[in-house]
Amino acid sequence: MNGVHDLGGMHDMGPIPLERGMPAFHANWERRMLGMMLAAMSGQRLNGDAFRFEIESLPPADYLRMSYFERWIPVLGALLVKNGSITPAELASGKAARRAGKAVKAAAPPVGRTPRSRREGAAAPRFTVGQQVRARNMNPVGHTRLPRYARGKLGTVVQDIGVAGFPDTHAHGQGDKPQHVYSVRFTARELWGDQAPPRDAVYIDLWDDYLESA
Repeated sequence: MNGVHDLGGMHDMGPIPLERGMPAFHANWERRMLGMMLAAMSGQRLNGDAFRFEIESLPPADYLRMSYFERWIPVLGALLVKNGSITPAELASGKAARRAGKAVKAAAPPVGRTPRSRREGAAAPRFTVGQQVRARNMNPVGHTRLPRYARGKLGTVVQDIGVAGFPDTHAHGQGDKPQHVYSVRFTARELWGDQAPPRDAVYIDLWDDYLESA
């Protein structure tokens, strides 16, 4: 989807502050948040593509205001309610509800299992190394890993990375749709115009469905 999260190539966003010796976590709650996310992922209660789309769906003001791990708090709770792992009351109270008899098995997540990458032989490649391609000019309403600044731009396939599940369908419970992923080289001038340095380039990993023959 097009949203405030897709910041690549945007101007006037200000400098990126660099923190020397930056720790992995700035507070203990961030460490716990990561642990909760890993537990949910390992239990197959959600997948990374669905999680990314939920983050992308945050109101723009909240997305820009929140820190990296802070965005995870409402998103993880919302997804676990959606797939039946917890109830809205449990989320609101922070306490598990008592259940009579045997433990209730959580409903299977509607978005499916996170696919394994590099599944060789699962799909035939549509493009070859050295081939010139164009990133599709698309504006999907759902999740996508194709950045806006590359859409409609010409590039060259430099590597066939292998086969992986397609994020755009996997995020919405529409199947893995495994296909080849390529490292595609775009010159800086193709992306940014003649004012860009002539020797610079950007390499983007793109799925078959993001590309068309040039």
